[in-house]
Amino acid sequence: MFRSAGAAVLFAAAIALAAGSVVPAQSRIKVLLVTGQSNRYHNWEVSSPIVKRLLEDSGRFAVTVTTTPPKGAEPNQDMSSFAPKFSEYQAVVLDYEGFEFAPPVKQAFVDYVKNGGGLVVLHAADNAFPGWPEYNEMIGVGGWGGFTPGYASRTQAAGPKIRWRDGAMVLDNDTPGTAQHPSPHDFLITVRAPEHPIMKGLPSAWMHANDELYSNLRGPAKNVTVLATATAPTSMPNGTGENEPLLMAISYGKGRVFHDALGHVGATQKEPIVPMNSVDYVVLLQRGTEWAATGAVTIPVPPDFPTAEKTSIR
Repeated sequence: MFRSAGAAVLFAAAIALAAGSVVPAQSRIKVLLVTGQSNRYHNWEVSSPIVKRLLEDSGRFAVTVTTTPPKGAEPNQDMSSFAPKFSEYQAVVLDYEGFEFAPPVKQAFVDYVKNGGGLVVLHAADNAFPGWPEYNEMIGVGGWGGFTPGYASRTQAAGPKIRWRDGAMVLDNDTPGTAQHPSPHDFLITVRAPEHPIMKGLPSAWMHANDELYSNLRGPAKNVTVLATATAPTSMPNGTGENEPLLMAISYGKGRVFHDALGHVGATQKEPIVPMNSVDYVVLLQRGTEWAATGAVTIPVPPDFPTAEKTSIR
């Protein structure tokens, strides 16, 4: 359902006011958006400006963008010049899948989250750092990982797949299968943790617009709360027929992690990006980042949120 540009602007302004988002700059949640590299299937130069804009449009966040050195050809690229001060921010949003950070930065990142820093892991970052055990624990489960030699994707050695069966989360350690997804399409998302602050007040199910449905993700799967799942039938190429976890909350030490596998941006795509303009994506990004940073959610559910019958795109 497409809306006029003028109506969208007016609606966004109304929501900003409703959210109490005329907030002094010094009171906004400080967020660090980490980006700068993508694999050949994604495009951080398109996705990251959208993420920054959507967060700032809420009026709740002050976003600083930090980019890594550009992707090089060597598997052991020098990343020593990239050394952000994670501790200066309430949440880190990761829109990145590239070479590993330098060892001191990796340790600083682990310490930041373990000591209570918030982390938001977006679609592409689902595939980052397959050989980094602490990161894999932070994100629960992940997908591919072609930047790390020997890791085309996370195999059974990485850990189980998460399944939702008979009303509960199940860990599947036994069946083979690595990450896959059907072609982008509209699909139904079903809430599995309706009382979680990120999900509270959302409809029990809604249609998400024209996105990749990540499937067969693997990892340690520790301290994971499955927030929502979606299913692609086996009649669809690369459909598993399983309730795949697409939204997750993970505890890592004192830190809160929001893992959001939605929001694909292809390597050659340009704006508008339909799945990132899907109202549910906007709302979940904002609410998930607020929760990761503070443990609470104040951003309201807007009236144009999609329904179980219809997508909603701004």
